[in-house]
Amino acid sequence: MKVSGIQDPTAQMIQQYQKNEGLRQEADRPAGGVAAPEETVDLSTKARDVHSIQNALAGIPDIREEKVQELKSRIEAGTYNVSGEQIAGKIVGESLLDIFA
Repeated sequence: MKVSGIQDPTAQMIQQYQKNEGLRQEADRPAGGVAAPEETVDLSTKARDVHSIQNALAGIPDIREEKVQELKSRIEAGTYNVSGEQIAGKIVGESLLDIFA
């Protein structure tokens, strides 16, 4: 029901607000009846860098075959020697890393 000739200033403000809200909604509609996308994705530079690094790492094998073959041949030839001190140092170093990680 539309009421006209209202003298109450509050009611006049409400009517004006409703009229402006209708105009605002019409202005927000895209031309041609095609709906504009509600959400967009904007990747930061950091996210793009991380993505490119992940792609680069995906191409690198987990096992370095040339290193494995070198060690195999040295073990088979009997030329692979590691001192007990080196082994103990690695064990202690790894343990400390596990404790403080």
